[in-house]
Amino acid sequence: MPSMWPLRLLVALSLLSTNVLSHVPSDYLLQRRQLLARGYVTEDTVADSYDFVIVGGGLAGLVLAARLTDNLKTTVLVLEAGSSGEDVADRVNTPSGAYTASLLYTPNDWQYKTVPQPLAGDRRFDWPRGKVLGGSSAVNAMYLVRPAEIEINAWADLMKDDDRAAASKWSWKEFYPAMLKTETFTPPLDEVTRVGNISWSADTHGTTGPMQVSYPGIMMAQVGGWAPSLESLGLPPLRKPNGGTTLGSLVGPSWINPSNWTRSYSKAAYLDPVLSRSNLAVLTSSQATRIIFAEGSGDLRATGVEFASSPNGPRKIVNAKTEVIISGGVVGSPQILMHSGVGPKNVLEAAGVDLKVELPGVGQHVQDHLTAPVVWKATSETAGDITQSGSDFAKTKEFLSFVNSATAFANLTRLFGTEGAAGFQKFIADGLEDSASKLVPSQSKEVIEGYKAIYDTIANKIMNTEVAVIELLLALNTPGEVGVQAALQHPLSQGRLYINSSDPFEAPIIDPQYFSHSADLTIMREGIKLVRALKQTPPFNESLGEETLPGPDVVSDEDVERWLINMASTQYHPISSCAMLPRSKGGVVDAKLRVYGLANVRVVDSSIYPFEFASHVGASTYGLAEQASNIILTNNSLPTNAVKGLAIPSLFTLGALVWTTFFAVSVGAGAFIP
Repeated sequence: MPSMWPLRLLVALSLLSTNVLSHVPSDYLLQRRQLLARGYVTEDTVADSYDFVIVGGGLAGLVLAARLTDNLKTTVLVLEAGSSGEDVADRVNTPSGAYTASLLYTPNDWQYKTVPQPLAGDRRFDWPRGKVLGGSSAVNAMYLVRPAEIEINAWADLMKDDDRAAASKWSWKEFYPAMLKTETFTPPLDEVTRVGNISWSADTHGTTGPMQVSYPGIMMAQVGGWAPSLESLGLPPLRKPNGGTTLGSLVGPSWINPSNWTRSYSKAAYLDPVLSRSNLAVLTSSQATRIIFAEGSGDLRATGVEFASSPNGPRKIVNAKTEVIISGGVVGSPQILMHSGVGPKNVLEAAGVDLKVELPGVGQHVQDHLTAPVVWKATSETAGDITQSGSDFAKTKEFLSFVNSATAFANLTRLFGTEGAAGFQKFIADGLEDSASKLVPSQSKEVIEGYKAIYDTIANKIMNTEVAVIELLLALNTPGEVGVQAALQHPLSQGRLYINSSDPFEAPIIDPQYFSHSADLTIMREGIKLVRALKQTPPFNESLGEETLPGPDVVSDEDVERWLINMASTQYHPISSCAMLPRSKGGVVDAKLRVYGLANVRVVDSSIYPFEFASHVGASTYGLAEQASNIILTNNSLPTNAVKGLAIPSLFTLGALVWTTFFAVSVGAGAFIP
């Protein structure tokens, strides 16, 4: 007979908590929220010092906050320029809101823009980034698409000559488990699997992580034709998606909590469950303006972070006793380094910032995924039509959980044929020196060498393999339309971003140099051809009526290229402004994420990837933050499992914890930290 002690313990704890809570006022839920929110501090209540100061409460920053405070002897402050997001929680938590009620172009978005791009129609591109706790994980489209094993190993190879042991942390063998650690996977509903014709594998997902991973509560009929049509076009469905092989098609999972059909993101999953920890503080609406360093020789030691709530507000300093960790994202991280005097000498001098450490790679090597859609009139009802209908079904949580998730990945061989791909890859590889001499937006020898290293990796370790260069994405959220985007995955164009003022509240200059390398335009052109082939490919083509974009007048290669120059937009995946590369190659951080020339400052976010992956950025960045947490704790001789959950200082809290656990499991958008 099985033991009854777990049930008896649960009953005893429930009775204990009930007895304790019988003396609690009727507004207990309000008190509970106050208990969990005690981690929020103000400028008046923030302590003078913390062991770790995390600059940025975005995707990576909140993972770090949760993992570092596992050790109750370690104090952590998160500095976030945006709000907590509580006032827009419904828009964040509703998955379909990413398409129908987006927070982009609101105060919860940094609303960055590039400078005019001369090779892309002289247009200024929007670069939205989340300005709220959770960062872009609170506003993105929730795709979970991991990189290929080949790509991850190529990343590690770039660092192995500098520090083989540290570089191994970024190999597939060690990085893949870090990505799995972040998530708890729930299979799709049977009806969703049937309608969407979905192939999935629990083997390639985690089972105990904070992030909830699943599929929407409903599925649109058009999705069912995706896999068989892509297979007819030479891209068979992946039988184990997200397991290291990416060439093919998939209807992928998303960051969705199937218990209540809400968005799972870093605030809900990592931060909210630990906000009552006494060693964690979160200060919102406060922008870091610079890092403070101690005087001395050798690598500079950070002693604190200066911050302010507004451009004209008073500047205050919080001390960092152990480390400063920068998690400001692809724009914010190089920006804070440069305003702290760390970066290219010529940039800092022109901006009027005193040089502390000359590091020419800060803000360099910037890359981004570009995308463009083919759009047809829909011959059947789309999610956009249902949204517009105002029906009772359109208001259900199940329907509001619907997000786009059908994708496919194609390599050079699929785009050009075997001989054409070999010739195109050779053309690219042979052009390395010429491109390095003409296309690098820096005179630094180190940055030029870094450009070559990245270019060589893409040309000779990516483009001649089964790794994709184009992603196809199905979009069903516009009434009366079916769209399929072709997105460039391994751009050879590299740009930069830099400050041109000493005012940290002034947005930096962003110049990605889109289409500066001609191969990017050629690959996108072939991607559009592949998308258009779907019109002749059953059964997916049964959903497609007349093509409205690019339209029947765009026919020749030259027509398509002209159209792309004036139509392509960002896929919202910029990376590499603080690249993990050797210092001799314009790198900003080493394989332990430490900023070169600084003794105790690291960068942990998507800015450190040295080249783009054929994937979406979120999945790898959660893994990056998990891996970084282990590195930081190990390097500072701190146990990684000192506490699992919340501190329990009293009998009252024990009772409250029981009920809080039940409450969070039933309604929370995330999961408890394992």
